[in-house]
Amino acid sequence: MPSPPPRSSPPARAEFRDGVVTVLPAVAAALPFGFLLGALAASKGLSPLEMGLMSGLVFAGGSQFVALDLWTSPAAWMSLGLAALIVNVRHVLMGTSIVRKMERFRGVAKPIALFFLADEIWAFAERRAAERSLTPAFYAGTTVPMVAGWLVSTVAGTLAGAVLGDPKIYGFDFAFIAIFIGLLAGFRHKTGFLPAILASAAVATLVHLVWPGPASIAAGAAAGIAAAALAARPDADAPTADDLDPGAMP
Repeated sequence: MPSPPPRSSPPARAEFRDGVVTVLPAVAAALPFGFLLGALAASKGLSPLEMGLMSGLVFAGGSQFVALDLWTSPAAWMSLGLAALIVNVRHVLMGTSIVRKMERFRGVAKPIALFFLADEIWAFAERRAAERSLTPAFYAGTTVPMVAGWLVSTVAGTLAGAVLGDPKIYGFDFAFIAIFIGLLAGFRHKTGFLPAILASAAVATLVHLVWPGPASIAAGAAAGIAAAALAARPDADAPTADDLDPGAMP
């Protein structure tokens, strides 16, 4: 019996376009957040060039906010570095998860992709991998607009910081929270979702009340992972396309 012909790979251009279309709502939601960060940086005395370098080299909104919150003159580099490490330690777990789906990434493509890993990019890549093979072109399609939007919005926020005033009065600070809620909702059918959410929220809140600061983020993440591991069933490890509801994603 002849073997079935190999499945042809989707065109890279189509994959890249799919990635761009997928991530555009997240980029739109991140723009006010970038403006907010830029305005905060301007109030701390950072120039647009310094803000652009920070966004390009760090590319992690949460840790950048924490760093600016702790910013002093002269800067306490050890404290800033430790805070950024605590906030971003979840990237180790996200990277461990997504790297197993990067079998089509060759050479330096994999470490470059992991360097630009962000929460939204990780969520979209995981959903793509649950539906079909994750390609470098699709990943690049989600990454390029996200990085470009972040750089432009943070620099523009720094330039407009003196005029904009406090962006929180416009409600811009809730935009990123809203998109994270949407991203989480896309995983609501996965095993252990509710216990992980409840455990993470409870522990993060408790730690924040006792020890305000970035430690609550890492503690909440650890509690959520532990709860998800305890709730997982051995026969439910393999993700399927039904695990995620594309309609719930932004």
